[in-house]
Amino acid sequence: MDRPTYNDQVSDTKRTEAFSDGVLAIAITLLVLDLSVPARNELRGSLAHALAREWPAYGSYVTSFLIIGIIWVNHHTVFQLIGRIDRIALFLNLLLLMTVVTIPYTTHLLATYLTAGSGARTAAIVYSAVMLAMSCAFAGLYAYIAHRPALLAEGVDPVAVRASIVRFSAVGLALYVATVVVAIFSAPLCLLAHFAIALYYCFSQIRTGPSIADATPNPPDL
Repeated sequence: MDRPTYNDQVSDTKRTEAFSDGVLAIAITLLVLDLSVPARNELRGSLAHALAREWPAYGSYVTSFLIIGIIWVNHHTVFQLIGRIDRIALFLNLLLLMTVVTIPYTTHLLATYLTAGSGARTAAIVYSAVMLAMSCAFAGLYAYIAHRPALLAEGVDPVAVRASIVRFSAVGLALYVATVVVAIFSAPLCLLAHFAIALYYCFSQIRTGPSIADATPNPPDL
């Protein structure tokens, strides 16, 4: 039986994937622009000490690079499940990309104010809020795809895809909400929490399972 069609305006995913890859590549590259070389005429002590004082920039860079990298990996994983994409999914994907391209800005903000007292709290809250918005956008895209079997590729089990919503989306949303709370008390601990969440998503949280068609044995030859 053919899968139901929810939207006649569907297309293949190649252009969407290419556009998304380009946006993510630019966003992750912009992170390195915030790493500065200590000016020779402003050194107070050795170069090693000057570089050590830049630890907030290095920590923020590594964490955000890992986060955007994992977003790219999981975006690739999600689009392996999709055989076609409709207009609503395209806009949900744009919403995700809109949040991702703000990560370099919030990374610079956090790196600059990470050790600045009350300013550190504000910077950490803004950083966590953007990550929460990214998580909401990714969760929305995944949930939309998961509940529309017509968009899934052949051989992908819709039930297994929907079953991964909790592992892939709900857990992440809860963790990112928690980082906003952590940001109120400690900016460095908040950065460490984001690094830990990125490590969680290093492991695949999506289970596709065998399709019903694949799981049904062929009838014996007569």
